[in-house]
Amino acid sequence: MLEVFSDYDSVIHYEFTPEDQTVNKELYLEILKRLRDAIRRKRHEKWVTNDWFLLDDNAPPHRALIVKKYLARHSITTLEHHPYSPDLAPADFYLFPRLKMKLKFDTIL
Repeated sequence: MLEVFSDYDSVIHYEFTPEDQTVNKELYLEILKRLRDAIRRKRHEKWVTNDWFLLDDNAPPHRALIVKKYLARHSITTLEHHPYSPDLAPADFYLFPRLKMKLKFDTIL
């Protein structure tokens, strides 16, 4: 599975998780830690001013108590993704079209 985090400009962080691995609350927490580090390195101006937010879906790992505590402890602003609103998924408008263009002439086996 591919976990992707982006802003209006480009992809900030991505990770591949093994096919047989479920993204549970512990794994998602570790991914968030690496995301924060990526923001610190790649979007330092946003990091310094804490001028960024996280939009994820309502998957159980995203709503787990340990994740919520981590987000609160690090003052990470989150936006609620309305349930059953696939039309509001940013990946549909930003990520997938770009991936499609890049993969247009590649063969995936």
